[in-house]
Amino acid sequence: MNFVNSPLFYDVQQSAIFADSKTFADAIANDDWQVVCARYQQLGPLKGNALKQFVEQHFSFASTALTVENINTQSVQDYIKALWPQLYRDPDQPSSSSLLPLKYSYIVPGGRFQEIYYWDSYFTALGLEDIGDMATIEAMLQNFIDLQTRNGCIPNGNRSYYSSRSQPPVLALIVDLVWRAKYQAQGDLNWLADCVTALQQEYQFWMQGSDQLSEQTLTHKRVVNVAEGALLNRYWDDETTPRPESLREDLHDVAALNEQLQREYFRNIRAACESGWDFSSRWLSDNNDLTSIETTNIVPVDLNCLLFNLEQQLAHYYQVLGQSQQSALFSERANKRLAALSNVCWNETLGLFMDYNLRTKQQTNVCSLASTVPLFVNLATPQQAAKTKTVLINKFLKQGGLVTTLNTTAQQWDSPNGWAPLQWFAVQGLKHYGYDHEAETIMTHWLTMLESCFATDSCLLEKYNVCEPTNRAGGGEYTVQQGFGWTNGVTSRFYQLLQK
Repeated sequence: MNFVNSPLFYDVQQSAIFADSKTFADAIANDDWQVVCARYQQLGPLKGNALKQFVEQHFSFASTALTVENINTQSVQDYIKALWPQLYRDPDQPSSSSLLPLKYSYIVPGGRFQEIYYWDSYFTALGLEDIGDMATIEAMLQNFIDLQTRNGCIPNGNRSYYSSRSQPPVLALIVDLVWRAKYQAQGDLNWLADCVTALQQEYQFWMQGSDQLSEQTLTHKRVVNVAEGALLNRYWDDETTPRPESLREDLHDVAALNEQLQREYFRNIRAACESGWDFSSRWLSDNNDLTSIETTNIVPVDLNCLLFNLEQQLAHYYQVLGQSQQSALFSERANKRLAALSNVCWNETLGLFMDYNLRTKQQTNVCSLASTVPLFVNLATPQQAAKTKTVLINKFLKQGGLVTTLNTTAQQWDSPNGWAPLQWFAVQGLKHYGYDHEAETIMTHWLTMLESCFATDSCLLEKYNVCEPTNRAGGGEYTVQQGFGWTNGVTSRFYQLLQK
């Protein structure tokens, strides 16, 4: 029996011994976990102090604290440089826990997130590149390639309970960063060929079942036929059970639902975690009701833009490797995705790329920063980019930077919150189309807000309230986290671009 399916795990998670359900999901058994579970079944079920004492006797927990006295807090830039060693992890030794051990060193985000995270790592890499630490970026890249080989996909993070889902596919962005910084100049085609194999494997993961689609079968796992053979993608998870790291919360949310609706909820909540936007009104049919989540009905703009980028990168790399037939194949696929995305998701009236709902067969009404990713991957036309720029500056830009969506909800990936990775997509996207002034404005708003908050907090955080920066960001299933990998990386890069 898997630990997270054991009576011990269920009883502990339901007992609320720990305020954060992820705490016990990450526990380290002092003995083999199967032995501990068998011992519990002999004694259990236990409740209250008896259960708490059993856990204290048989489990230990990795520290999530930062060694504050060793961190320079004179300035934001000093803090970022001093924090990288705090977030650095050596290769893992196998333990009796949910951790999927990594062969190479890596950076964790911080706080409750004491494992590598897939899409976080691209934004972290920006900051590592700024200090010349290509070795750690390469190590993380190798970890992802190894995880994909072992797991069948690059998981959300290196935890066993994340293994059924991935995250936004940024492997091509990390490969391109390392290729341009090091291996391109060396002309190391062997290194590139190994990475292309990994990129091809990731592409196959996202496109699995595409050959089974027809006019009668419009969806299969992560791939969808939106119209007349035009293939796009969605987020998905094969599992229809509560998330182990949020078991108590998930079971609470579905208490009033029948069994079929419960399974649908679990799949959709997991799929939203794969999106990285966990959670947002993007995935809800009712902004005020998390149980209305329908992630698997949504064709997300940002996911499909990143897959367009993956197809383009594969076309380019195959050309570099002298494989013209493969290059032409992926170039054609990228062009088809561009046409489908522009046809289904571009909204001329709003001046934004919008998500598309498969159930309603129309665009959603949620205006979000996912609309910046077409600019980031150079998919938008100049006219589309111009309209998007205007909306970003007139509607999304707030005192502390860009707000995530124009919907104010209880979800953390909505207004009033702003997130570093989305600021980066927007800034880089605007710069691609020559909107340097607007990009600088966004960076300046972000850094000014960050420095003001830093003067009070003496740390950087996972997310910020960009509408009212003096107020703490809220929403979500946990308190705002200190660290924080992608905030550090993007902020570092903004300082570089502004040369402050």
